[in-house]
Amino acid sequence: MRTVLFAVLANVTALAAILFKDMIPPELAGLIGADAVDKILTILASSMLTVTTFSLSVMIAAFSAATNSVSPRATRLLMEDSTTQNALATFVGTFLYSIVSIIALSTGAYGDQGRVILFIVTVGVVVLIVATILIWINHLSSLGRVGETSDRVEDAVFAAVQRQVKYPWLGGNKLASVDDIGADAKPLMTETIGYIQHVDIKKINSFCTANNIEVFVTSLPGAFVHPGRPLLWMSALPKADTLGLCNAFTINDQRSFDQDPRFGLLVLAEIASRALSPAVNDPGTAIEIIGRGMRVLSNWQVTAQENVPSKDEVEYPLVSVLPIQLADLFDDFFTPIARDGASLVEIQIRLQKTFIALAYIGGEFQRQALRHSELALARAKSGLANDFDNKILEQLHHQLQQQPAKID
Repeated sequence: MRTVLFAVLANVTALAAILFKDMIPPELAGLIGADAVDKILTILASSMLTVTTFSLSVMIAAFSAATNSVSPRATRLLMEDSTTQNALATFVGTFLYSIVSIIALSTGAYGDQGRVILFIVTVGVVVLIVATILIWINHLSSLGRVGETSDRVEDAVFAAVQRQVKYPWLGGNKLASVDDIGADAKPLMTETIGYIQHVDIKKINSFCTANNIEVFVTSLPGAFVHPGRPLLWMSALPKADTLGLCNAFTINDQRSFDQDPRFGLLVLAEIASRALSPAVNDPGTAIEIIGRGMRVLSNWQVTAQENVPSKDEVEYPLVSVLPIQLADLFDDFFTPIARDGASLVEIQIRLQKTFIALAYIGGEFQRQALRHSELALARAKSGLANDFDNKILEQLHHQLQQQPAKID
């Protein structure tokens, strides 16, 4: 769209030059030089094509670097980068603007006075290009690097966590457990195999209203579904075709960050695991990722997940949704790091200190922190040969055990 707008700008400029050329004083055309715009447009047309090609090569190199050093799953966030899209759109759009303007000039539609209008607009385009190039150069200094890509992943998972905390049941009723589903409920299957990216609760509730049924959503965004796994359970078989319910689930071959905080934590853990691999051997990055995961998890509010929503909070009363469990978030993030860092004492120390910090939140956080502290300690004992290192970890684990129990 941005690129097309530049081509539209060229046509609008040509039209404006025809309509308003009589308002331009002839002496101004002579002062500026009517032929100056031809040379400027020619330079823009030739240089912007080169700049676009160079920018594309840099962008592809950044994507490859992120894939090799960070995670292939994180590359999708780089592809959605607005600064990169704006820069490429501006460069390609300027090329189109120059080509269209040169074609219009060759028709002789402007005249000397009309060229002044084209000249003024072209100067504005040049200023925009200079600003875009400066922003683009500054952006290239960090594009595709581990730290900058990790920032993007953390921001994405933090947004997903905030969204999940605000809408624990996506606007529906709370379904504490699958055991709460009635024995007479009917499952809704899908023929599509893949990951759920998005669930349209509003559409599901509208279907329930039209067919006088209730549904219980048990497959959340991030779940891998297949013909043997129900998307949801229906209180009764509806009169209408259930295709409308199936269409409320967006299923694709890849997971998405938007409604799936577990996926973001998995990607963060994958970055840490890659840093801990023998080929990379970068425990510092893994320690940094542990800190990022701790920041994200500390914003998860178990209280909101456990409370039963009031009638005013339920926007879609005919839909009940199974919430995400904190235990799953801990498993997704800490298990791979504890496994791959089992032989590195600095990683294990950072993990134990992280568990102590998260346990201060209390309640379910304290229980999950203690559980993973025990698992990490068991892995460390099998991976560390030095008894002194093991004693340090045991002391930290003992410190966690001695923390007084806290209630949410």
